[in-house]
Amino acid sequence: MTLAKTTRINFLFDFYQSLLTDKQRLYMQLYYLEDLSLGEIAGEYGVSRQAVYDNVRRTEAMLEDYEMKLNLFTKFQKRAEIVDSLERLVTDDVKNSETIRELLLAIKDNE
Repeated sequence: MTLAKTTRINFLFDFYQSLLTDKQRLYMQLYYLEDLSLGEIAGEYGVSRQAVYDNVRRTEAMLEDYEMKLNLFTKFQKRAEIVDSLERLVTDDVKNSETIRELLLAIKDNE
């Protein structure tokens, strides 16, 4: 699994974990956040490795589906890009820098 995919799934999990069942949330936390193997998770909970694999893959698909419908992660990324652009402008435009700083703080406080 690539680092980009792992990072994306971690972000999606952060945004949509409240929509998952307790078991889905648990397996995803153990697999992605605590970096346990499928076999370790299976042994801990008395299920087959295949059952854990299926649950994790199904949950990944659900997270992608939620993102396709709700776009929370995409909107977050766009806001972050806008904030970065504004921060660069602060250093370039001394006259408006204080106003821009205040707007940036307002955006960051509302995230």
